[in-house]
Amino acid sequence: MPDPIKTERLVLREPEARDRTPVIELFTSPEVGTYIGGPRPRDELEAAIPDAPKRRPGLFVVELDGAMIGFVTLDKRDAERPHGGQAELGYMFLPDSWGHGYAAEACAAALDWFADVRPGESVVLTTQTANARSMRVAEKLGFTELDRFEEYGAEQWLGKWSPAAS
Repeated sequence: MPDPIKTERLVLREPEARDRTPVIELFTSPEVGTYIGGPRPRDELEAAIPDAPKRRPGLFVVELDGAMIGFVTLDKRDAERPHGGQAELGYMFLPDSWGHGYAAEACAAALDWFADVRPGESVVLTTQTANARSMRVAEKLGFTELDRFEEYGAEQWLGKWSPAAS
């Protein structure tokens, strides 16, 4: 895992034990759950999320003024899904942080990190076409449309980002 990545306003860092409560808030939020199948039950998450977080390359907690506001992931996309096997960007932010450009800023920093550790490798991103905010983030980051498909009962948009194109 790299040293914390600092942007103009944010810090991207490894998860810590203090992030457990904000992670639970993320996954139980009705607003966050709108485009990911709904909020998860709090009791289920309390039982499932360990006190000591798992750390791995490509998982970044996003911090603003010392507090976690979300996270960014770069993982291998499930092979059985459309365009599977490629690196995939994902992110979630607490609703209070929406509308300030934090998602685009954090994702751009994570993509820069990825371009350094995996030179020349492209990244995909999937979002529901109904998620206007996420569609704007994808556009701002330079993702170009590869495909649209039906999954999870909704139309999905899949875009591709290449280091040379950013």
